[in-house]
Amino acid sequence: MTLTPLIIAARRKDLGGFSVSRILPYKKRRMVGPFIFIDEMGPATMEPGERMDVRPHPHIHLATVTYLFDGEMDHRDSLGTFQTIRPGAINLMTAGQGIVHSERTPAHLTDQTFTLHGMQIWIALPPESERIAPAFDHYPATELPVHQENGVKKSTLMGQFWQMESPVKTYSPTVYAALESEGLHTEELKHLPAELGVYVVAGAVLYNDEEYAAGQMLVFEPSPEDTLTLHFSPGAKVMFLGGEPLGERHIWWNFVSSDPEAIAQAKADWLAGRFPQVPEDIEFIPLPEDWHSV
Repeated sequence: MTLTPLIIAARRKDLGGFSVSRILPYKKRRMVGPFIFIDEMGPATMEPGERMDVRPHPHIHLATVTYLFDGEMDHRDSLGTFQTIRPGAINLMTAGQGIVHSERTPAHLTDQTFTLHGMQIWIALPPESERIAPAFDHYPATELPVHQENGVKKSTLMGQFWQMESPVKTYSPTVYAALESEGLHTEELKHLPAELGVYVVAGAVLYNDEEYAAGQMLVFEPSPEDTLTLHFSPGAKVMFLGGEPLGERHIWWNFVSSDPEAIAQAKADWLAGRFPQVPEDIEFIPLPEDWHSV
């Protein structure tokens, strides 16, 4: 049976001099599995003297996942964590009841020209995990399962995919994977999650005689017996994101929760300075007066 996907076209957003392609949230699709927020960062050419400086800001009731294709980022958080993330690694920050973090260009790159490109996503936590203690986990690229054959590289970043299982912590059934193809390639996907997004980072994907270009995501809701056949162009780079749906979530600025009262409390706490601080980083992003997710 041919599945009919919902097509989401990424919208370009300027985050104060740094551009991202925002895929989720989307007005016709708020979540895909546990994924509630998906940005493709860049690709951006950073000239000498240019930096990405995301000042300290708070999160609740979610986990952030950072994955880079190119460049480097320094992560700092209110747990005292300092971690430089590099291509192929996974940074997993679990906000739980509340955390504050910043993301900045490493000092050694400020006098160089470099490319910054990657995925920044948020995963909603199931209700029983929303108020757990905050945590940070870093997984170097060498710890993540990768299979390379005939010019095709498959990486399982979270969960189980392509008969590979990632060591990255998950809180609900989650799939996060990447495929890169040097030449033409056809892939038959089986044992699919209940919801699956296929996001084209580069090149193109052909499905059911329709071609989908970079910046588009196909969202499927397959049955357990379904097989998904995708054709990839030379130079294709594609992300797979999905899992079991978690139910309705509320989102306001950097706060996600199944309970709107928790978001109201988080707003009040940030205004009043009750969130923990990032050591050695006294800057912060003020609570916006108005915010719209799409």
